[in-house]
Amino acid sequence: MHPLFKKPATFKKHALALAVLSSVGALSLPTFAQEVSQTNTAEDDVIEQIVVSGFRSSLIKAKDLKRDALGSQDSIVAEDIADFPDLNLAESLQRIPGVTITREAGEGRQISLRGLNADFTQVQLNGMEALGTSSSAMDSRGTTNTSRSFDFNIFASELFNQIDVKKSYSADMDEGGIGGTVALHTAKPFDYDGFKGAVSVQAGQNSLTEDTSPRIAALVSNTWGKFGALFSIAYSNRDTSEQGYNTYRWRPRTDQGSDISSLSEADQAAVESGDLRFSRGSRYSQFNSDQTRTGATVALQYRPNSDLSFGIDALYGKLESDRKEYHLQNRGSSSTALGCTGPDYDDGSRYFCSELVDLEYNGNNEVIYSQWANAALHSESRSQTTETEITQVVLNADWVVNDDLSLSGLVGTMSSDYTSNSAKVYLESFADMTIDYRDDRFYGNNSYIGDYDPTDINEFRYHEVDLAENEVNNSFDVAKLDADYALNDQSSLKFGVSMKQFEHESGDVQTANVLRSEWQSGEISDIVDASYTFVNDNHEKQSWLSVDVDGVLDSFSVNRDLAASPTPDKVEEETQAAYAVYELDMLLGDSELRANVGLRYYNTEINSSGLVNGAEYVTVTREYDGVLPAMNVAWYATDNLVVRGSAGKNLTRPTLGSLSVSGTVNTDPLSGSSGLNIGAGNPALEPFETLNMEVGVEYYFDEVGYVSMSHFRKDIENFIARTTVNIPYGDTGYPLALIEGTVDENGNPQTPDTLYNFSQPQNLDDSDFSGWEFGVQRDFDFLPAPFDNFGAIANYTYADGDSLHNILVDGETVQVSRPFYGLSEHTYNFTLYFETETWGARVSTAHRDDYLVTVETSSSDQDEAGFHGSTYWDFSAFYNVNDALKVSVEGVNLTNEREEQYSDSDDRLYNTTVSGRTFYVGFTYAM
Repeated sequence: MHPLFKKPATFKKHALALAVLSSVGALSLPTFAQEVSQTNTAEDDVIEQIVVSGFRSSLIKAKDLKRDALGSQDSIVAEDIADFPDLNLAESLQRIPGVTITREAGEGRQISLRGLNADFTQVQLNGMEALGTSSSAMDSRGTTNTSRSFDFNIFASELFNQIDVKKSYSADMDEGGIGGTVALHTAKPFDYDGFKGAVSVQAGQNSLTEDTSPRIAALVSNTWGKFGALFSIAYSNRDTSEQGYNTYRWRPRTDQGSDISSLSEADQAAVESGDLRFSRGSRYSQFNSDQTRTGATVALQYRPNSDLSFGIDALYGKLESDRKEYHLQNRGSSSTALGCTGPDYDDGSRYFCSELVDLEYNGNNEVIYSQWANAALHSESRSQTTETEITQVVLNADWVVNDDLSLSGLVGTMSSDYTSNSAKVYLESFADMTIDYRDDRFYGNNSYIGDYDPTDINEFRYHEVDLAENEVNNSFDVAKLDADYALNDQSSLKFGVSMKQFEHESGDVQTANVLRSEWQSGEISDIVDASYTFVNDNHEKQSWLSVDVDGVLDSFSVNRDLAASPTPDKVEEETQAAYAVYELDMLLGDSELRANVGLRYYNTEINSSGLVNGAEYVTVTREYDGVLPAMNVAWYATDNLVVRGSAGKNLTRPTLGSLSVSGTVNTDPLSGSSGLNIGAGNPALEPFETLNMEVGVEYYFDEVGYVSMSHFRKDIENFIARTTVNIPYGDTGYPLALIEGTVDENGNPQTPDTLYNFSQPQNLDDSDFSGWEFGVQRDFDFLPAPFDNFGAIANYTYADGDSLHNILVDGETVQVSRPFYGLSEHTYNFTLYFETETWGARVSTAHRDDYLVTVETSSSDQDEAGFHGSTYWDFSAFYNVNDALKVSVEGVNLTNEREEQYSDSDDRLYNTTVSGRTFYVGFTYAM
């Protein structure tokens, strides 16, 4: 039985106050425990005072939060500034059972929870829903995030002192997270006893870069009786580099005008059949970024008496990236080495059709080796700047009206603004070369034959400039009022109302082929200016000629700043909700039973605006509502054993892109892998709805550690997937003016009868998945000294589930079953630590299996795409010089793990990169 509940008379007041205050983060659990010990000294023998510091202390607090939660929950607690066990919040979260992460530039970006991807996880900052948008430099990773998923790489981990991952749902929680809810908490002044000051300084080095990667964080907090104030700031700057080899996927092609006469008759016939797949792009790549992360928090708390408190939490975060990207790639027909290119250069003297001299292909008809003459080879240099800026202000109040009634309120506003500006410069060349995948299926080897040198400026000419700008703006306004009324010493009634307004706006502008016609016609010289070139020799496999993008643009007076889109996509949501929850806490002999059962009603109105039919800007409005029942039970069978169960309904709203009114029309049959196609959103989508069920058992050791096991199942209704149908263009409703002057794949003029693939998200049949979680956390205190200072944390998750997708096969819609996006069947984490009062160290590993990220509905390149499994190893150690000064060293990605992205169920290379090993040394000084 939990110690706080041995005396029901005192529980009635103190436990009720704890529930109210914890709901808005006004008090941390340790602070409350201190108040109980100070104001109720008669119970000092009931509440055990544990004097432990460092990593072990954080584990104890996280264990207590897990045990005391009514639903299924895991937490991470930081003892002090910069004390999170990893350099990034997402990387810390991956230590929790059921959590896996995606990575960008070598650090965590998004999380999946229990097999559902980031779109199904709700993230809250200081009690209100949050959405943070960043981007990837890589098209294969989805570039700009326009979904509901949260990008954890925006914030410095030093700004937070607690993360709660709530895996079960209660009616008093905001709806929206089928996978679960991640609650991020910044520090508050009453978290500390009086004055608190700390500063942390680190310097780092990555094996693929040459900077010192400074990280600085500082916190100052104080309380003056009834008032407290806290300020924290964090700054970091790091150079990152991902390099590797990638394709644009693989496409069936005929000769496309290339000379194949050197091949055997059998190989010529294989090429002409159109069954052979050639890799597209086939390129060496390097993605560099100068990344600056800035953040600050302000927290004010006022308690005029023990029954009333007010708080203000303000948060600011900014992520800036100055990216430089370099590729050496084939860019012939469909970006293969096939075909003819270079029209009208030097009166036709630089117009080449490549020659396919030799090839090998495997049983899947994939060309795994090819030798070429005069293959189109481009050097691509890209300069991109991105910026994400987040601001949040939350006001909260808590009032214990009397022994029976407590009230709490929250009002908050948050904005997240993302902008990017991109410019690419292409140099064209023609090379005799080979493309070879025989030694490493997921890392091609390009070699250049004869006297061709990809670093020689004389081999290249200017080809084109591409410009793009992108903007995404999100905002939340939230108001909540909650009440907790004690019916008696064993039960209470919680009820409340909330209002949430969410606005999303996104737009992009692109200008392609700038200066291309002028360079090709000779109107402007295409001779490359040596003053803007350099030899890019940082790639481990190949060096090649690259350019200073801004220098080239300036020399030709090209303005990279484009006008904003006059027709942005907009989604506005307004949700009102109300709930009532009955809570029970009673003694059953020597055990304790806690339970809640409740209902939540929600009503959501959506306005979706965008460009329809390529000409008309319209707004579509719809409304839906529903009731979500939920129940949670926790039986504290003994002081150490807890049995849990939960059941209930929840929902996740469609992604923002799926709700878009706008559509895109591709009238070029040779552009893209889907031919002539139209892609559109669907504002009429119903939200995902799920019935969640979970049972679990947990055994807690006396101090540090526990063993847990749980089984979960989710039955999902209204599953959303993109559906493609093949229909005449005239039946789509899009204007005929868009196809005037265009031709189909056979070169015939397009008409209203020309067939197009029309793709749109739809609510499909129900889906379900289930899984098991196992966790153990244990100090080795049963061993003799000094081995009793060791401890371990381990967890394993098994998840299995499929969803249905409608794909187009030979013009007919066929339903197929595929795993959920982001679902890794097997994941595990393990940490071994050693800690004394003076020093400590720990090593951690995190593994996830293969996972799917997309299912194609009508692509000739692939039927799906995803990532291979990965295993990351990290290390950290500290030494306490004295009570105030701590020195630390950390190592991230010790094995320089390869991130391998595959294309198609036949498992072809899409993208392979490494990001290098990172090491940090630093110190923390606390007052």
